[in-house]
Amino acid sequence: MLPNIKPQTFAIDPGSLRRVHHIAFNVKNLNASRHFYGNILGLHELTGEEVPSTLRELVAAGKVANFVTPDNTVIDLFSEPDLSPPDPDPQRAFTRANHLAFDIEAQLFDRAVDALHHHQVPIAQGPVTRPTGRGIYIYDPDGFIIEIRCDPLED
Repeated sequence: MLPNIKPQTFAIDPGSLRRVHHIAFNVKNLNASRHFYGNILGLHELTGEEVPSTLRELVAAGKVANFVTPDNTVIDLFSEPDLSPPDPDPQRAFTRANHLAFDIEAQLFDRAVDALHHHQVPIAQGPVTRPTGRGIYIYDPDGFIIEIRCDPLED
């Protein structure tokens, strides 16, 4: 810290960060990840003019795929076939990020769990029930943990 300068001076003004703009993952097998995020999780893959102009060349070259969540957060998948995590065992944390969580309506949670089992998606933990709701933690094709969670059912 610099002397005689308040720490707030160097802070981003509260409330000025509006939302998550995008999340980028390096993936080993782009096709497996596209299948997982598009066909299993049901996210919309951006195509054609939907793809951000800054990524169109990479998408056309098959190096990137883009998906959008229902709240318009973009997930960029960057193909890095030679990149492996420091530990190939997904049960050992290998990144500073812990997991990406998707919210689902409580009435749809069990159906989502059934779909994950149907597609034989590896389960990291769950389903679990907590005071904050229910959740299931799964692995994407690269071993990154994805949570699908819901608020508790209203009485």
